[in-house]
Amino acid sequence: MTIRYNNQVAIVTGAGAGLGRSHALALAARGAKVVVNDLASANGEMSAGALAVVAEIEKAGGEAMANGANVADMQQVQSMVEQAMEKWGRIDILVNNAGILRDKSFSKMSIEDFKLVVDVHLMGSVNCTKAVWEIMKQQNYGRIVMTTSSSGLYGNFGQANYGAAKMAVVGLMNTLCIEGQKNNIQVNCLSPTARTAMTEELIEDKRVLELMTVESVTTGLLVLVAENAPNRTILGCGAGGYARAIIKETDGIYLSPEEQTPENLLANWATLDDQKNAEELKAGWMQTNKYVAKAAASLGVDLSSK
Repeated sequence: MTIRYNNQVAIVTGAGAGLGRSHALALAARGAKVVVNDLASANGEMSAGALAVVAEIEKAGGEAMANGANVADMQQVQSMVEQAMEKWGRIDILVNNAGILRDKSFSKMSIEDFKLVVDVHLMGSVNCTKAVWEIMKQQNYGRIVMTTSSSGLYGNFGQANYGAAKMAVVGLMNTLCIEGQKNNIQVNCLSPTARTAMTEELIEDKRVLELMTVESVTTGLLVLVAENAPNRTILGCGAGGYARAIIKETDGIYLSPEEQTPENLLANWATLDDQKNAEELKAGWMQTNKYVAKAAASLGVDLSSK
């Protein structure tokens, strides 16, 4: 079955270049009407990149509009959403792609640079998602993608600010996919690695960069915003490789009240760390239930009886 987005409206942030441009063009090529967001200049002049992407979409027979909202500014984001609603009357897809880097070791990083990166990546995603959330609830349809990163999932030297923000959007997804489920709003995370202006400075081998096409990442994005998309998925994409990142918890151990000392915990660390029966927990209450069930079983308490 061919994936199409006919009669759907998509907002792609940071879409004037790189991954965002690729996402916007691909969505439009498959029938979506696209808001091409890219940060305007200080005097309000529209990004040349955004205008070029709109022109390319329109030349191919699609519909698009450029928008210069700063995603870290809620008022500007709300205006962007209002413009899309006035023009097309609905919003089906939100791709939170806008981002910046301010890389330095944590020792040398200013707190201002830490806050700036968090504001753009985390609060930018929060602002855009909040602005479309009620619209999607009323439609009983929505597909939202957060852009996370291996730097957040696994760590990367010099990117404490970026990594913290990118892991934060995973936490945002984990709750929103639960809250949006009854209204058919599905929320996923894309974890890309691609040749962009942000990564070219970090990777010196040109052969590697040639493999890391933005289009290979967009293939994954198109799945995450499709009608039959998964929910609560972290999809890794890069250079033609695709994988799902999963947060699991080991089965763990139980210590009775008398045994609950740091010495006993450390002595049982190998068992606690055994990943043989590790499980993906899909809500916070599942962890609580697991711990309480272990304690009840040890104490001979039947939780099924009242």
